[in-house]
Amino acid sequence: MLTHLTISNFTLVQTLDLSFGSAMTVVSGETGAGKSIMLDALGLTLGDRADSNLISAKAKKAEINSTFSIAESGLAVDWLRERDLIDDEYSVILRRVITRDGRSRGFINGVPTTIGDMKILGNLLIDIHSQHEHQSLLKRETQRRLLDEFGDLTKEASELRQLFYQCQACEKKLCDLSNDIDEQSSRLQLLSYQAQELAELSIQASESEELESEQKLLANAETRLYQVQQAILLFASDEEGSLLYSLSRALNLISDLNDERIKPVLDLLSSSRIQIEEATSDLEHYAQSCEVDPRKLELVESRLGKIYDIARKHRIKANEIPGLEKKINQELAALEHSGDDIDLLTIELASLKKDYQVRAADLSRERGKVAATLEIQVSKKLSELGMAGAKFQIALKPITGDQSASGLEEVEFLISANPGQKPGPLRDIASGGELSRISLAIQVITANTSSVPTLVFDEVDVGVGGAVAEVVGTLLRELARQAQIICVTHLPQVAAQGHQHLMVNKDSKPAGTTIDVVALSEIEKVNEIARMLGGVEMTDQSLAHAHEMFATAQK
Repeated sequence: MLTHLTISNFTLVQTLDLSFGSAMTVVSGETGAGKSIMLDALGLTLGDRADSNLISAKAKKAEINSTFSIAESGLAVDWLRERDLIDDEYSVILRRVITRDGRSRGFINGVPTTIGDMKILGNLLIDIHSQHEHQSLLKRETQRRLLDEFGDLTKEASELRQLFYQCQACEKKLCDLSNDIDEQSSRLQLLSYQAQELAELSIQASESEELESEQKLLANAETRLYQVQQAILLFASDEEGSLLYSLSRALNLISDLNDERIKPVLDLLSSSRIQIEEATSDLEHYAQSCEVDPRKLELVESRLGKIYDIARKHRIKANEIPGLEKKINQELAALEHSGDDIDLLTIELASLKKDYQVRAADLSRERGKVAATLEIQVSKKLSELGMAGAKFQIALKPITGDQSASGLEEVEFLISANPGQKPGPLRDIASGGELSRISLAIQVITANTSSVPTLVFDEVDVGVGGAVAEVVGTLLRELARQAQIICVTHLPQVAAQGHQHLMVNKDSKPAGTTIDVVALSEIEKVNEIARMLGGVEMTDQSLAHAHEMFATAQK
């Protein structure tokens, strides 16, 4: 339910902070006082269209915050939780900011959001009934929802909707597979050829890198062997001029000196000779490993050529070929079984459609029974509301085509406002006042099953008075047992029924006009009812009448 509404710099409202009770709140004020401004501001937090002209004069921006208690609104809690927007499972704050440059921003619990999401959440929290664009009762989806809620068919309707979406998803998969059958056949042939070609090559992981290394060694084998042999000759030859010969000759000459001071030099030269001998030995072993094999080189280069050719063909690197082969085989396996998938999907779709038809037919029968009951009850309420000749009907029109998310039929509310008049669609036949009373009648009857916790009626009592006005007030108070009611009214009979009474005042001064809303005390309520009863001046008689009306209504 709506618990708080704060308005800042919105049209004629500078600052306003309102609290709402859980039962019936009435809003009154003199004609032209701006009673609907409060609802207009509320509508902005529910996703209504914004305009920079709504900002108060001299202000840079307008801001409206509405706070709702959602403790008993499971649908709203689930919606918020799915989007990770829930801070407190007991309340939610919707905020709308409008700036002079025409921009508008929306927030849910402080998180920036789209206006569309604000509208979706708003529809779960509040239902505004007026003579204008907020009248959700004119929408066929609302009419269907009310019928299903009244007949306790919401679960069945939801399950049917899910089944419909399952059918759609299955049909799409089947259609995609069937439409691609020719393309898949060509693809299958190509993949089969590629898979066979790769299988014949049997290229192993890291094979290309190993072959490249081997090719380099084989290609330079003669050059490397010659260079190593030349180095060995320089090191180890017994001929005069080789490194070992010269080093040995130097050692012999220095050893003959028998001088201890030169011993470190002898040690270094001896160590050098040993290291050179070891290096020479290692070079000899390396020379033995230098394989000069033209035939093997030819085979390696041939294998590499095939690998490079296949890599160029697929526009990949040589080391990526094993991964490509795996991918091709996986796709090939999937395509080879696509025929099986089509058969399975065909069977699954037939089963889903059969289930849909059975459930949809059951739902249609139940809707027919519920519609007959609702027609009688609404027509009876309309008679109580001063529309004695009115006849309310519900048309269940078969939908052209196979399936729909809502079932086999469209739900259309029809009304005949006068005896002998042919019933027509609610949106085409009913006047503003009639529409409000029809809405009131339906809401009273369906309140026990409605999922919307707050109902707003703007000028619901247009065109009625006297005894009918008393009935309207009584019905609204009755409805407040099941939901929070906010009612903008000009009738004292309705105002007297309110648990909370807000009065809108317009203050016109040379500096400008402002609007304020105040919550009335019990004495102030009686005074306002007396004003609404009529007359420029309040008399003892009008006060007594107002007091009696208020006391009777509050019993």
